[in-house]
Amino acid sequence: MPLRRQKEIKEDLPLNSASDVWQAVLKLLEQHLSPTAISTWFSDCQVVELLDNRLILHTPSEFSQNIIMTRYLDLVKDALKEIFAADFDVQVIGDEELARRINRQPPLRQEFLGSDQFTFDKFVVGPTNRIAYAAALAVSQNPATKYNPLFIYGDSGLGKTHLLYSIANALRISRPDFRIVYIKGDDFTNELINAIQTGSNSEFREKFRMADLLLVDDIQFIAGKIQTQEEFFHTFNALYESGRQIVLTSDRAPKDMLRLEDRLKSRFEGGLMVDVQPPDYETRVAILKNKAARMGIPLAEEACIYIAENIKSNIRQIEGILKKIQAYLELERAENLDMDLVENITKE
Repeated sequence: MPLRRQKEIKEDLPLNSASDVWQAVLKLLEQHLSPTAISTWFSDCQVVELLDNRLILHTPSEFSQNIIMTRYLDLVKDALKEIFAADFDVQVIGDEELARRINRQPPLRQEFLGSDQFTFDKFVVGPTNRIAYAAALAVSQNPATKYNPLFIYGDSGLGKTHLLYSIANALRISRPDFRIVYIKGDDFTNELINAIQTGSNSEFREKFRMADLLLVDDIQFIAGKIQTQEEFFHTFNALYESGRQIVLTSDRAPKDMLRLEDRLKSRFEGGLMVDVQPPDYETRVAILKNKAARMGIPLAEEACIYIAENIKSNIRQIEGILKKIQAYLELERAENLDMDLVENITKE
């Protein structure tokens, strides 16, 4: 099927930003790929750069990166040529390359490199995460008023990062002038080391201490690192004293971080601390149905119940199962799911 003309695309989607261009590309790809294929391989893609006939995309999945580059790269290039009437170079990068690019670039005041798919309306609320959800929502509505800092802790894969991104994505809409900085605890150390090596300490401090919203994922990784803790202590104080919002996540409560300095523990505990626990059965079923619907997977009730009864501790495992099912449907061109397949994938 021939691609739609450039004029038709521009009428459907005004091309005012790189994100608009990418949405136009996806619209064109729909003429050649099934909704399942687009959801499987392109749902996590974000535009990193669109400049001088070059498009750079980021996906956190190395598998998706390889599939796009080997199977669908020419389709993406054809779509760009249809839109701009020019040949484009397209790159797909992973997390490591994205991190290197971010470290080479100055912080951007109005941009946040989180994924748009993580929003409050896509977060499935249950009894084990309700307080954390309500606190994060309150912060997004009135930053730096009541819950500062907000400290969310719990095991991996329970939605802490989803809540961080939800706060940022909500504030990007309501406070477009906000300077939002997101970083992982270990990356804070890496950026500090780079700043020391290159003599760019002032730029490093400005990036974090001028933020209106600082989001730190896995803050536990700064524990035991003397200079990192020293730098973060002063960053925390500078933000808190100037009325800026701080949100932290960790896999444990501050009191359980044995190598964390007491002065940091007291500051983390001085705000609101909320934990997230593994979802109960009803919440797991709701998560499965919600995600399956968004991914276009025809998940029967029997399959949903089986997965929910056998995967009890980690939402990421549920996502992994659904992505494997989605890949099977796409690669095998199957329309229906066999329960034996669901059981085998779940057992893996």
